Amino acid sequence: MKYYTRKLIKPPDLNANNTLFGGALLKWIDEAAGIYAMTKLGTKKVVTKYISEINFINSSKQGDVIEIGLEFRAIGRTSITFSCKVRNMFSKKDIIAIDEIVFVKIDDNEKPSPHNVTLQMINKQEST
Repeated sequence: MKYYTRKLIKPPDLNANNTLFGGALLKWIDEAAGIYAMTKLGTKKVVTKYISEINFINSSKQGDVIEIGLEFRAIGRTSITFSCKVRNMFSKKDIIAIDEIVFVKIDDNEKPSPHNVTLQMINKQEST
């Protein structure tokens, strides 16, 4: 797992319990994973297709710095799949885990479109 994005938890990110609002965290995850999908597929035209079960493990509080980690899982004809973990940067405690986030490349009509990216291409990107 590589951690690509960091966020500082600020007052607008908190819920009524003064912990990180899950919706804010999911927004950040979707954005980070979308950018990751764009870089792997070499296109800006991707959409979130599926997010598997979301496991909230620990909470985060104001002033915490969190890291969003993504890891390549699979490649399809039009799709790419990642797993995700979010952790507290300093304590390294996991905050959330998601087994699968699937993105699909789309064409100008917003229909799935082949991306022509191979597993070998992904492996080469991952090793650099």
